Amino acid sequence: MTTTRRSRIATAALLSQLMTLPSLALDAGREDVRAFIDDMEREHGLDRAWVGQLLDAAASQARIIELMNRPAERTKPWFEYRDHFLTEQRIAAGLEFWVAHRERLAEAEARTGVPAHVVVGILGVETFYGRITGNYRVIDALSTLAFDYPPRSSYFRGELEQFLLLLREEDVPPLAAKGSYAGAMGYPQFMPRSYRAYAVDGDGDGRRDLWTSWDDVIASIANYLAQHGWRAGEPVIAPADLPWPDDAVGLVAGSIRADETVDTLRQKGLVFDSPLPGDAPALFIEVAGGEGPERLAGFHNFSVITRYNRSVLYALAVNELGMSVASRLPAVESP
Repeated sequence: MTTTRRSRIATAALLSQLMTLPSLALDAGREDVRAFIDDMEREHGLDRAWVGQLLDAAASQARIIELMNRPAERTKPWFEYRDHFLTEQRIAAGLEFWVAHRERLAEAEARTGVPAHVVVGILGVETFYGRITGNYRVIDALSTLAFDYPPRSSYFRGELEQFLLLLREEDVPPLAAKGSYAGAMGYPQFMPRSYRAYAVDGDGDGRRDLWTSWDDVIASIANYLAQHGWRAGEPVIAPADLPWPDDAVGLVAGSIRADETVDTLRQKGLVFDSPLPGDAPALFIEVAGGEGPERLAGFHNFSVITRYNRSVLYALAVNELGMSVASRLPAVESP
């Protein structure tokens, strides 16, 4: 038996055992936990007693590992994915949110170039405008995955490290902060590394609060997209068609990178309108609609949205939900 196979079997056995256990207090005296505490003291000057007490208070939860280790769900076709997010209830909630925060959304758009509809779309898809943010303590989620989930322990130790640094920098309650089972936090579902790197103080109170300050949340999402290269005034997608499919050469859907150009897509047979120049980055999108394939041309800003979640369907849902909410605004604002 190879070393790799033995390692996989051992990992599977460990996961199987952990999934049958209740939540257990994390032992800060474990060798791997002690090594982590040493690193936090040596590399960041964090008080080892404080780190140890915090990790002692964390609970390793079998449910978190179960959620991480469950078989991947069937990939939904676009028409099912769209129907999940483009509901009347979610659009109405987005409209209510936009009306309540129109000034902050306009300010963020003016400052970063990120359209309000994209910010509104992200919040609708991520947490239903704050209704679904997760009920796991962040310290439990990150500690469980950092020390009791070998397949991705390195990544989550890095996120746990970032969370501890965030606690030092911001007024975040260490044991009360809640989020998803993977440690994503607040209304915009930022992981700790993204929180530290991209969250901004939108209301000017000296804090970056993604749990209760919508001003901070709006400013932070816009800043995240701007820092990942959003281009003000450029479109996200354009409807497209392949009237001569036999003449289409090399059009491959599924990429989230704009590794074609407007010109090359047209040369391969895709027909669409766009104000962008021929050398502008672009990509071919084909998804399963309710009545057959739906084809679109995506542009640079589409790829930027996928930096939030690396999924074509996610970016499509964000854009369409935001645009659907925007289409309701005139009726609300008219006499």
